[in-house]
Amino acid sequence: TYFPKRGGIGCIRLSSVPLQVLFYINGFYYIFYFVATLAMIIYKSQAFSYPDGFLAPDLALLCIMAVLEALRLYLGSKGNLTEEEAPLGLSLVITVGSMLLSVYFLIWQTYVLKADVIINAVLLFTYGLEAVLQVLAIAAFVG
Repeated sequence: TYFPKRGGIGCIRLSSVPLQVLFYINGFYYIFYFVATLAMIIYKSQAFSYPDGFLAPDLALLCIMAVLEALRLYLGSKGNLTEEEAPLGLSLVITVGSMLLSVYFLIWQTYVLKADVIINAVLLFTYGLEAVLQVLAIAAFVG
C-alpha cells in the first residue's frame, strides 16, 4: 500500500493487515482456549481417575503454552507493525512450539474429549494460517 509522507516523498508499507487481524482474533481465541482447556482438565480430574503424576504436567504445559502464546502474539504484532524480520521470525519459531503443544493437547494428553479435538483443531488451523502469513510478511520485509 502506498501512503504519501509529509515532504511529498512516498513510502511503501509492507506490514500485513490480514496477519495483524489474525493476531488480534487469535489473542481472544486463546483466552477462550485456555479457560476451556483448564475447565476440561479440572472436569477430567474429577470425572475420571487421573493417573498419578499426570495432572500436574498437563496443567504445567497449559501454563507454559499461555506464556508462549502471549510472547508469540506480542513479538508477531510488534514485528509486523514495525516491519522488522527478527521479532516476526522469533514469533514464527514460537508458533512452531505452540503448534507442538497444541498437538500434545490434541493427541497425547491423558484424556482427550471431543471438545478438546474441536478447540485444538481450530487453534492449529489459525496457527497454520498465521505461519503462512508470517512467512509472506518476512519475505516482503527482506525483499
